[in-house]
Amino acid sequence: MAVNENKWGLLYCPRGGWRSAKRWEKIEKVLRQQGVDYDFVQSENQKSVERLVKMFVNNGYKTIVIVGGDSALNDAVNCLMQMDASERNEVALGVIPNGLMNDFARFWGFDDSNVEQTVAWLKKRRVRKIDLGCIRYTNKKGEKCLRYFLNCVNIGLIAAIMNLRRQTHHVFGSRTLSFIFSFILMIFQRLDYKMHIKINSDVIRRRVMTMCVGNAAGYGQTPNAVPYNGLLDVSVVYHPQMTQLFEGIYLFVKGKFLNHKSVHPYRTREVEVEEASHALIGIDGRLMNTPVGPYKITVIQEVINFLIPA
Repeated sequence: MAVNENKWGLLYCPRGGWRSAKRWEKIEKVLRQQGVDYDFVQSENQKSVERLVKMFVNNGYKTIVIVGGDSALNDAVNCLMQMDASERNEVALGVIPNGLMNDFARFWGFDDSNVEQTVAWLKKRRVRKIDLGCIRYTNKKGEKCLRYFLNCVNIGLIAAIMNLRRQTHHVFGSRTLSFIFSFILMIFQRLDYKMHIKINSDVIRRRVMTMCVGNAAGYGQTPNAVPYNGLLDVSVVYHPQMTQLFEGIYLFVKGKFLNHKSVHPYRTREVEVEEASHALIGIDGRLMNTPVGPYKITVIQEVINFLIPA
């Protein structure tokens, strides 16, 4: 069926908890007050996000707005990247922050507590072509796979913390508190991993606590990364002493992560991971199945139309 090209396809991804219904009522009220013409569907899980985005595109919607967080946006862009470039270029993707982690939305200045401003900005339909990161790997079945990301890939301790943080967020509510508590819990678990990494002309063969490959802010670990320069920022963190670990937490919370002496930053187009024994991998805040053998992380320039603040 053909639809009005100005009508939004709105995909609502509930974040759970007792406030979820009230949150949607607030968003719905703002959309109505600002006269937004939209059709609404609700996702049930990760696979349904990709299916529903595809449905919107197939039915002619030119503006698809995800009411969700980083993981929902990740699912949406991976669906769009399965389409022909000509078809994808007709669609603009927007976000109303509504997830446990809204780092990519926050990078652009979208505030999850200010729905009115977010909707007003989206209505202006200011589009910017943005980059995506891409991880290419082999799965346990021996199949060649790839997954795109907007924000970052975490390898090692931070991936484990992000996973734990998802489980503790509903207890603390606060983004910072849940991260710090998760960090403290992880002190009592494995803190470093044997890695073999190639970044530009550098070859790293040593034990590494965590590595972040950021297309954007990377949850504070790649604070200078931007998703429109065709480059990835990389932070490799060697295993610090216990006193330095707490200093690292402090600098992270203060937004000065790169100032820590154990953090080694890079800027590159490609990262090759030859080995990362037993290290968990997180993509845009969600754990993925650990690849078998080496894997490569690259950047794809200007492939998604994204709605940014006016």
